[in-house]
Amino acid sequence: MAKESMKAREVKRAKLVAKYAEKRARLKAEGDYVGLQKLPRNSSAIRLHNRCSLTGRPKGYMRQFGISRITFREMAAAGLIPGVKKASW
Repeated sequence: MAKESMKAREVKRAKLVAKYAEKRARLKAEGDYVGLQKLPRNSSAIRLHNRCSLTGRPKGYMRQFGISRITFREMAAAGLIPGVKKASW
């Protein structure tokens, strides 16, 4: 489990990115780089990091499901993810 503060920090960054997305796009189109530098640093989308929505694990993230590989495996084995079953051949 990730620390709650790390999860909260990512949520805060995501909110800032959403808040300043339109303004950032407008400044980029105008070529106003001084204006871009005045925006909060965490409002840049590049600073977001994918984390598991359940555990907060930063590595082994599966975009299609929004969870880490470990959580995915546990949930798939328990039958909690529709359409996913263990392969056997």
